[in-house]
Amino acid sequence: MFLIIAVMATITSKTMAQSEFSSGLIGVGVVTQDIEKSLDFYLNVIGMTKVGAFDVDEEFSKISGLTGGVAFHVDILKLQDTPDANQWKVMSFNKEGSHPMPTYIQDDTGMQYVTIMVNSLEPFLKRIKKHNVKLLGDTPVPLGEKDHFVLVQDPDGTIIELIGPLK
Repeated sequence: MFLIIAVMATITSKTMAQSEFSSGLIGVGVVTQDIEKSLDFYLNVIGMTKVGAFDVDEEFSKISGLTGGVAFHVDILKLQDTPDANQWKVMSFNKEGSHPMPTYIQDDTGMQYVTIMVNSLEPFLKRIKKHNVKLLGDTPVPLGEKDHFVLVQDPDGTIIELIGPLK
């Protein structure tokens, strides 16, 4: 009887947690020092697609608590231009970051890295080389039988993991 109650509680808990969200997607807002450098990195090195943009005015930014009254522009990027792809929202306030540029993920708190699964690392490695982006560590590093792990940083220090086969 205890086992049945425990299983039912687990199923109910999972169902309730899933029903609280209207979507399984997460949109990530990334504040950059230099919007042009960041857009170049995400569009031309990582290969994201710009799918939209919007502006937030002073009034909304203040009443929403986003900036305290500073207007800003947001570019919306995705890995794929599909409704089920997460949004990578890039914006800039044209100022330097207040945290140190990390070398490793343990160097700061908060979001430090993002993992992107790819079909082949080959086009990424070509774009990384073409745009003079430094590979971190001794990457690419083998992961299992077919996949490899590549590590780079965006212009603001966010570490990007690319995982997939070399070809």
